[in-house]
Amino acid sequence: MKVLLTGFEPFLDYPINPTEEVVKAIISEGITGLEIIPKILSVRFNHSEKELLKAIEETNPDVVVMLGLAAGRSKITPERIAINVKDGDLDNEGYAPSDESIDPAGADGIFSTLPIREMTNQLVEAGLPSVISNTAGTYLCNNIMYAALNYAQKQETSYRAGFIHIPASHELALVNKKLPSWSLDDLVKSVRICLETL
Repeated sequence: MKVLLTGFEPFLDYPINPTEEVVKAIISEGITGLEIIPKILSVRFNHSEKELLKAIEETNPDVVVMLGLAAGRSKITPERIAINVKDGDLDNEGYAPSDESIDPAGADGIFSTLPIREMTNQLVEAGLPSVISNTAGTYLCNNIMYAALNYAQKQETSYRAGFIHIPASHELALVNKKLPSWSLDDLVKSVRICLETL
């Protein structure tokens, strides 16, 4: 099974993005039975969606698993739904959309096609806190989740796609002292478990 696994570069006040480190670690270790294709996306509204869709077109994956930092969350949170809105803080180009549609002709919302309930169950059984999240926000994470699912519907392709938010790493929490955090080892272990459910 071919899996496109994405993370993001650092952004805003976060000089480190643990999703990038998790993707690198997963690639280094590998997962039996899965061909993992890594892609680190920019935090730029006008580019990240294009980067993602180009990677999908070039790699023809069976599954697209996107990772994002949810600084302030204390659990691994697979997302249930992406909404057709981009609105938020400045991106890395200084652009901040306000109440914009991702696709003016698209559905209001699109549900994840990943086995998110099984993912959370497996994580909890392994002693790793996890719940399903019902909001991916309106920033870049929601944007690319919606883009991947919308593209799959419009192109009538068979790949499954979805998004997983992870907490800050200890390294990032040392910079932003108010953040709850996980060790990088536990973050990698959690994403590995999620991928193994595929």
